[in-house]
Amino acid sequence: MRMSNDAVRLLIPALSLTVLLAAVFWLQPRAMSYVGLNLLFNLAVPIALATIAQMLVMAVNDLDLSMGAFVSFVACVTATFLRDAPLVGGLILLGAIGVYALLGVVIHLRNLPSIVVTLGMSFVWAGLAVLLLPAPGGQAPDWARALMTMKPPLVPMAIVASIVIAAIAHLVVMRSSLGVLMRGVGGNQRSVERAGWSVILARAAAYGLAGLFAVLAGIALVGLTTSADANIALRYTLLSIAGVILGGGEFIGGRVSPIGAVIGALTLTLAGSFLSFLRISPDWQIGAQGAILITVLALRLVLNRIENRERRR
Repeated sequence: MRMSNDAVRLLIPALSLTVLLAAVFWLQPRAMSYVGLNLLFNLAVPIALATIAQMLVMAVNDLDLSMGAFVSFVACVTATFLRDAPLVGGLILLGAIGVYALLGVVIHLRNLPSIVVTLGMSFVWAGLAVLLLPAPGGQAPDWARALMTMKPPLVPMAIVASIVIAAIAHLVVMRSSLGVLMRGVGGNQRSVERAGWSVILARAAAYGLAGLFAVLAGIALVGLTTSADANIALRYTLLSIAGVILGGGEFIGGRVSPIGAVIGALTLTLAGSFLSFLRISPDWQIGAQGAILITVLALRLVLNRIENRERRR
């Protein structure tokens, strides 16, 4: 029985995570515990949320280069307003989500390259973050800290939250009519227009949902770190793109996998956490994450070629 493309897309990231986790346990058996897993996947939740946000933008054939700056801005808002002035902070974050949705509309109406628009917005978000927190500081809201430091039985909070994120994203993107519409825009926009559906609505929804998940990523990050600064999540732009691709997504065609994206985020988190656990330089951590991405992409390319040859026969 032949495996479908969707199954292959999900199998490869799951296999890469399993192999990496087995290597971690072999090199450091003490990591095979509740505390060890908690240390390894400590930052998985904000990265997984940012990856889902990036995936929603990629589902409509766009790319968001402002993800890291936006999450940093949200973190600064969370650390400065959500604790002492939650109403003001909530309104700011709702406005930021609205701006994200508006970006999707502007990009479509003006036929602008998403890379250029989001790159420009990255400077806007970064500037606003610096205005809020010129120096590292602020404090996490008590509820965010309590939520991110919960200790559920059997498995750490990071793993439980990642499963919930994957399930919700799967229902929204793969099972709902809105998710079908967004992926349809990414796959064949003209067909969606001919069917009478609103492409503008689909793009606005995709960007708006991306903004929502990115806001949750910023809040979760502050809940883990207890404070914020303007550069706290700049790496999330590349990490989120890598997580989507590692999880089986593609840059074109509306081909995405929410579950695979979360697994990709977990894999990148595990790689970075394990190397930090061994006190290896952050420069090597970036290289290791890149090597994992290249290896998985090469494996996926080989499997796709094998499948194409079988189809021709």
